[in-house]
Amino acid sequence: MSEFVIYGNPASPYLRAVAMTLEEKGVPYTNERLQSNGPEHLKLQPFGRIPAVKHGDFAMYETQAILRYIDALYPEPALQPKEPRAIARMNQVMGINDCYLFPQVARIIVFQRIVGPALMGLKTDEAVCAAAMPDAKRCLGELNRLLGDQEFFAGEISLADLMLAPQLFYISLTPEGREIMNGTKLSQWLEGMCKRDSMQKTLPDESFRKAA
Repeated sequence: MSEFVIYGNPASPYLRAVAMTLEEKGVPYTNERLQSNGPEHLKLQPFGRIPAVKHGDFAMYETQAILRYIDALYPEPALQPKEPRAIARMNQVMGINDCYLFPQVARIIVFQRIVGPALMGLKTDEAVCAAAMPDAKRCLGELNRLLGDQEFFAGEISLADLMLAPQLFYISLTPEGREIMNGTKLSQWLEGMCKRDSMQKTLPDESFRKAA
C-alpha cells in the first residue's frame, strides 16, 4: 500500500497527532515541509492550516478526518472505542481541543512563550499571557475533570489522547501550564503519554522544547 506523506512543519501539534497515530499503527510515513501559505501548501490545504496528507492518489486535510481515516484503514490496534459513551467522550475531548484549547490557550500562550521566541525572535508579551489564563484554567480544569481516574480519556487509548497530547506537551512547558497542571491527574496522564514510543519518536526540535 502507498506510503503516507504528511505535509507541514513537524513541530505543529496537529501534524504530530497524525504522525503519532501512524506510529501507533506501525505505518510508515514521510514528512515534507512546505512554505507556509505558499502555492503548494494552498493547493493541498486551501485554508492554509497544517497538516495535509497524501496517501497514494488520495489527498486530504483536517486532522480529525485524517486520524479517523488512518484508524479505519488500519483497524489494529483500534484507536476508536465501540461503546457509545466512550465514543462520545472521545469526540467531546477532540472537540474541546479544536474549539477551545487550541484557539483560546495554545495559540496564545504557546505562541507567546515558545513559537514566537524560537522562530521569530519575539519577546513574550506578559499581558497577553495573563489575559489568557482564565481560559487556560477553564480548559485544563475541564479536561482534568473529564479524565477523572481513568488512564485514558475514553477508557482505552484513543484518537482523543493522541490529538490532545501534543497540545498539552507544549502547554506544559510554559509557566502558565505548569502552574495549572501541577499535581493534577491531567499532568500524570501527560507524563504517561510522553513515555509512549509514538511521543518519543515525534519529539519536536529541541529549540522548541527549550524556548519556554
